[in-house]
Amino acid sequence: MLKKVVKDVFKINRNPISWEKPIGAAICGAFPILMGLLFHQIRYGLLASMGGFAYLYMFYEPYAQRMKKMFFVSIGITASVALGIFTRPYPILVVVTVALIGAIVLFICGTLKVAGPGPVFFVMIFMMFTGMDLEKQEIPIIIFLIFLVTLLCWGVSMIGYFFNPHGPELKKIKQLYLVLGQFSEAIGSCDITSVRNKVVKTLKETEEILAIGHMPWKESAFFERLVLLNEQANFLFLELSKIHSNKNQTLPKELTERIKKISSYLPIDDKIEIEKKQIQHDEIYTELLEIIYGIETIIMMPEQEMKKEVNLIKPSVFHKLKEFFHKDSIICSYSIRYGVVLAMSAVIAYQLDVIKPYWITLSCAAVMCGATIASTLNRAIQRSLGTIIGIFLSIVILSIQPKGILLVLFYMVLTILIEVAITQNYALAAIFITANAILIAENSAQIYNTMYFAGYRITNIIIGSLIGVLGTYIISYKSASKRINYLIAELLRSHARVLVYLQYSDEEHNGSMIKQKLDMDFDNLKMAYTYALGEFSKESKKLDRLWPAFFALEHMSYLLSKHCIDKGKLTLDEKQLGELVLVYIRMANDIEQNREIQYKNVQEIKEISEFCRELSLFQEAYKIR
Repeated sequence: MLKKVVKDVFKINRNPISWEKPIGAAICGAFPILMGLLFHQIRYGLLASMGGFAYLYMFYEPYAQRMKKMFFVSIGITASVALGIFTRPYPILVVVTVALIGAIVLFICGTLKVAGPGPVFFVMIFMMFTGMDLEKQEIPIIIFLIFLVTLLCWGVSMIGYFFNPHGPELKKIKQLYLVLGQFSEAIGSCDITSVRNKVVKTLKETEEILAIGHMPWKESAFFERLVLLNEQANFLFLELSKIHSNKNQTLPKELTERIKKISSYLPIDDKIEIEKKQIQHDEIYTELLEIIYGIETIIMMPEQEMKKEVNLIKPSVFHKLKEFFHKDSIICSYSIRYGVVLAMSAVIAYQLDVIKPYWITLSCAAVMCGATIASTLNRAIQRSLGTIIGIFLSIVILSIQPKGILLVLFYMVLTILIEVAITQNYALAAIFITANAILIAENSAQIYNTMYFAGYRITNIIIGSLIGVLGTYIISYKSASKRINYLIAELLRSHARVLVYLQYSDEEHNGSMIKQKLDMDFDNLKMAYTYALGEFSKESKKLDRLWPAFFALEHMSYLLSKHCIDKGKLTLDEKQLGELVLVYIRMANDIEQNREIQYKNVQEIKEISEFCRELSLFQEAYKIR
């Protein structure tokens, strides 16, 4: 594991580079500095530029979600500034507040699956303002200016809406049909599991993106078309899975090519004309061809004919937060741990009586975003190395003595480099983060002593990184891996409850609630499994062999989830249902008590044949792990 961590420190990720976010971040951060120059208030401009951190929470998500998320980020950043200013004289309040900010923001981001840097910049801006001496008359001005800059970030992040209001959703639908094409090509091969799991993951992500991207106040034929395409993608996947399970043979090349070509018709254009060439086929492919023809019809359908009523399942934010707030929730326990370690770092920083103690807590917050001890250690090494190199870069930049417009240009270039590098390697990004921070610090403090800033910064960063690593190790050692058996057992019991519910429920509208509970149980297991794989323990190596069973569980959860919405009711024989539930209960009890499970032959039931096969696969995979 240690060897892997060291290797990952220098690994360059080959992620595609998007210039939208780096340029947007540079504009949002540089604009207040430029205004400060124009109005001869450079200090106010530099302080207000911290509001530009809000833009770093912008990701390529649906605009309906982005609009709400960025607004609340704006409020949160401004509140962090105010709390930092007013708690500054009271160290005990600073310790408690930083713990609460870190824990609450991390819990919200983890529960709602909010992409981004999590609580890092909320903690950063809070701690930075606990170390600033401000005059009383300056306080309302600075808070107001930072709020204006966060609103600027909100506005800049929404510009794309006016040109392509459903761009993120369309991109996901295109990706979905690409992976379906790969799946169709892999049918009949021995190693289809990884491709199938990729499709299930993409189907779930697409459904979530469409749910959060729906704007009830705005009718859109384009969005309705995307919803229809998503529904057909689910039907296509289920039919392809059925063909693979029943015949275990490759699809005819004509069918595979037809499916792979669907993604090339997206983005949708009114000029698209798809030649409906009839394919000679066996009878077993009739239903598959009907689905393909249906997809092509939806793509070519004129907007005025779109009459789809959008009825997407969207659990309330309060409901999701409530469901994940319990002792067995991995994100809840991790959030509490995060807050405790932040509080410890703040206490140590004050006790050491170092210059600018807030850098210790900032570094601790940054490295702990790695979630596991392995990734935390990785980020700690990367941050320390990046800081050392970044100090030399800042000496070179400050030797030029940038002022005025040159200062703005350097800030913009470094910000762009940070955003580009962060997706490739964190150590590389830390170089530019350090140079940019020292550039701003020198000009706002007007001390102009590079080694002064560099010396305390590197010392504090190393101390903070060590606290983050040690805190993560002590508090979370094996915490996730110890929960895996219990969480698998809970998910299996949840499956059994869904089967019973679908058999006996006569209510039409409660399928969505049982589906939400099922999805949340799986998400909790998925988070725990991910964290457990990054722990330094023998148990994590054993769990690495559990992935076939984990993916079988994911597929079973997906099939049950779709049944809740598409069909809403099962019509099984009482004996068949009883045998299925009994298999589940026995497995759950054996796994929870860490006993070897006894394989039970599952009789295939026509109505849920694919599910029964996956249940047998899960037993086999768990037994031989």
